[in-house]
Amino acid sequence: MESTTDFYQLIDALKADSANSLGLFMPEITLCVFITLFLAVRLITNRIDLFWVALTGAVVGLISSNPLQLFGGSLQSEELFTGLLVHDGLTVAIRSILMLFLVLFLIFTKISGVPDKEDGADVYSLVFGSTLGMCLMASANHLLIVFMAIEMAGVPSYVLAGLIKGRKRGSESALKYAIYGAGAAGVMLYGISLLVGLAGTAHLPTMALSLAEIIPAAGLGEQAVLCLAAVMVAVGIAFKLSAVPFHFWAPDVFHGACAEVNAFLSVASKAAALALLLRLAVGLGSVPLNQIEPPQTISVQQETIQSGLSATQMVTFERDDVDVKSSTPVEKVAVEESTHADQEIAETMVEVDPRIEIKQVHDEALTPVRNFISLLVAFFAVVTATFGNLAAYGQKNIKRLLAYSTIAHAGYMMMAISPLMVMLGTNNQAAEEAASALIQYIVVYTFLNLGAFAIIAFLRNYVGSEEIEDYSGMVKSRPVLVISLALIFFSLVGLPPLSGFLGKFAIFASLADGYSSAGSSALLILLLAGGINTAISLFYYLGVIKTMVMGEPNDEHHFGDRPVGKLEMAYIVLVTIPTVFLIVCWQWVAGFADEAVKNFIS
Repeated sequence: MESTTDFYQLIDALKADSANSLGLFMPEITLCVFITLFLAVRLITNRIDLFWVALTGAVVGLISSNPLQLFGGSLQSEELFTGLLVHDGLTVAIRSILMLFLVLFLIFTKISGVPDKEDGADVYSLVFGSTLGMCLMASANHLLIVFMAIEMAGVPSYVLAGLIKGRKRGSESALKYAIYGAGAAGVMLYGISLLVGLAGTAHLPTMALSLAEIIPAAGLGEQAVLCLAAVMVAVGIAFKLSAVPFHFWAPDVFHGACAEVNAFLSVASKAAALALLLRLAVGLGSVPLNQIEPPQTISVQQETIQSGLSATQMVTFERDDVDVKSSTPVEKVAVEESTHADQEIAETMVEVDPRIEIKQVHDEALTPVRNFISLLVAFFAVVTATFGNLAAYGQKNIKRLLAYSTIAHAGYMMMAISPLMVMLGTNNQAAEEAASALIQYIVVYTFLNLGAFAIIAFLRNYVGSEEIEDYSGMVKSRPVLVISLALIFFSLVGLPPLSGFLGKFAIFASLADGYSSAGSSALLILLLAGGINTAISLFYYLGVIKTMVMGEPNDEHHFGDRPVGKLEMAYIVLVTIPTVFLIVCWQWVAGFADEAVKNFIS
């Protein structure tokens, strides 16, 4: 009978959890509803332009993400669906960025003409499905959801890479993308199985608690398995980030796919993968306070103190033969001192959380985990940024150049994880500042790469080519596009006072703070590598601008035959404005990022 009662209590608890979780899961539900709508229309006809339906879905998703709640006070972390997902400031921030990008991306595709009415339902279903997976990546709190989210985001992307039918290069790039993705997913899944086998759980907070108990007593074999598992899991995330040496797919896919798909892959996929990397690093490197149960001895002590207070109060105030008002001065002083002492004891009991000391012990035990993650990410970051910038030099195709640029910027953004892990557990406020720097960079990067690929798509429609030499002298016929691209490229370099400078400065400042706080030589190397790579990147970006501004016009492409359309020009100006003017309202961006990671580390 008792087991039956427990079962019904469990069912009631699951119902209550689901009801609360569904309310916080509305952006993902919105995407699911519109995916179903697209597929239903596709079964009926393929001649309906679903752009306005898709745009409505993206706007509803953005509204349901409610980014303004970040400014309404500290957002408390809540686990959804029995701990599979988590709803906190980071989840709200990344979902809002993804939904805003989706709105801008849909408008971009409508103006550029890709997809057409015939393929609209298919393409919008794939884009919304991939975005759904990316939202889950940002809120994953369980390794099962981590794997499922990466696959949900990746599989539609493989199809999108071959969007242009009948194009051999696009089909080849889609096939390469799918093969590399399947290999990376298999390696990551094996790493997850090793972690789950050692920790006995796939729930990230519980896994951190389990690792804190295992690592101090772990032998050489268990340590080797943990390191191998971490590297394997890193393979899957590195593939999504196109980090070296798992970047091989990016140049070929970007070259073969259309510029519209490249914009989606280079912005949305990177933002979600970085959010997942941040969540996994913090989730495995620190034990949340709410996962620690107060020890029984503390409860007994509290009961003893409380009973002592009650006895004192009885002796002091409940004597029938003593009236406080009529007592002697000595008795009054004794009563006041006793009352004051009782209040101090009560305040101490309220303010001191017995779990804090236990958390410090667990975090100390996880120091090897944090050091390993910090060094692993630092290695990937330096190699990725350096290789991406050096490989971009010899590129003749603008999409391949931007593919390597995307690789380099993935390295820059990964740099913020290393100081975060170094300061995690010892200086959590500084660690949150490093996480905030990453969010700031993601916000800036969203507008920069979207603007760059939008200009490339519009030039493709005008010129019919994506080779850099065919853009020679373009400034004389289409100055708005060239000037906008120049501003975006200079911002990607990180030149002041453009927004890219502020995003990159935030990353470098977190490295400097981490070095001054912990004295880690790896952070100093990262800082120097970031500065050198920034200088290197200036030259290949300048090479493109030089060709477009100082080169002789190529009469073969008839630049003057077709002027830039008003819609194209308005859109380019819209996405370029943040590049120039974000510095004016940078406090808003910084405040958004700070609120996103407030209480993220507990």
